[in-house]
Amino acid sequence: MDTASTYDTPAPVGGPLSRAPRALATEAVHAGRDDLARQGLHAPPIDLSTTYPSYDSRAEAARIDAFAADGADPAGPPVYGRLGNPTVARFETALAVLEGTGAAVAFASGMAALTAVLLARAAAGLRHVVAVRPLYGCSDHLLTAGLLGTEVTWTDPAGITDALRPDTGLVLVESPANPTLAELDLRAVAHACGTVPLLADNTFATPVLQRPAELGARLVLHSATKYLGGHGDVLGGVVACDEEFAGQLRKIRFATGGVLHPLAGYLLLRGLATLPVRVRAASATAAELARRLTADPRVARVHYPRLGGAMIAFEVHDDPHEVISRVRLITPAVSLGSVDTLIQHPASISHRVVDEGDRRDAGVSDRLLRLSVGLEDVDDLWADLDRALGVLEIPVSRSAPQGARGTVRPAPAHPQPQDHPER
Repeated sequence: MDTASTYDTPAPVGGPLSRAPRALATEAVHAGRDDLARQGLHAPPIDLSTTYPSYDSRAEAARIDAFAADGADPAGPPVYGRLGNPTVARFETALAVLEGTGAAVAFASGMAALTAVLLARAAAGLRHVVAVRPLYGCSDHLLTAGLLGTEVTWTDPAGITDALRPDTGLVLVESPANPTLAELDLRAVAHACGTVPLLADNTFATPVLQRPAELGARLVLHSATKYLGGHGDVLGGVVACDEEFAGQLRKIRFATGGVLHPLAGYLLLRGLATLPVRVRAASATAAELARRLTADPRVARVHYPRLGGAMIAFEVHDDPHEVISRVRLITPAVSLGSVDTLIQHPASISHRVVDEGDRRDAGVSDRLLRLSVGLEDVDDLWADLDRALGVLEIPVSRSAPQGARGTVRPAPAHPQPQDHPER
């Protein structure tokens, strides 16, 4: 619908349309869309324009000057696609509401979003980053390689405060972490950061399970490609933060061009509407699969966060490459957060760019597999995993005749719960 009314930007968080707090499930459906009904619209329009006409160039100059000063979204109709897009703005508004921040800035990918944060800090003369492993492999590589002129100090959570320097611009963590699902006490980490901004990658947990801003993180990063989109058909990234930092990110985005396409913005906004339902359903299935894997003697170790979620990591006795080659229902592919279940070998794909020693020190073993649980039936998924794990041959006890071997049979479909399953 190509009318002036479709360019009405949804009210920012805390703006005219603010109301009493609503439940997450309600906000997931309505945030970023509250103005539609009064415009006579039901579904959000997709604005594909790259530029917007204006007969008042003096007013345009004033709006561009205002943007250059603080990075605030230009008042009135849009100016140019790289400055902002109405469809993308709806997604940004909705995500900020779900994460409980004052603003959000969307990018073409999660890595573009992280790059913008690092560039914003570097522009302020703060090029030093403190980070805790494990991180997503490409995030690790971006920091380690110093591609943006940054310097990184890797530490554990207890060493964050001692690692800070006068030129430290950022502390970067993931919790649960990719791919081991290690969890951090984000409130304690934020306290250790002092005045240095904490960036928490919340891709795995999503705001359904965790809101890092409420725990002290100033910046919340998402690879929106994953759970926010939820269907494996859109690339995107987003940083939820306060309005002051959002202004810095918008100026970086304008200068570097890492903009989110309007169609991607629409798909991500649509994805948010079902996010709570998808995450909770997949998490319930994942918890059951983690229980069965924990009881299975073919599995050496299972990592599943106390927070819950739809991600599982597990180490196998067998060759992990053979396990992946035997799946049929589960998709053997990188990425995560889709409606279908995906499995991959981090040491070969998502974390291949990380130094082998650093990878292992972070708990990413060569026998680790990462499972992103989707919306399929739990018994169908277990049947596929059961087949893929195969029959494991192991040596029998030392008291047996030399050369004798035994086999490990599959675990039952419904094992008895253990008091302390290995996480």
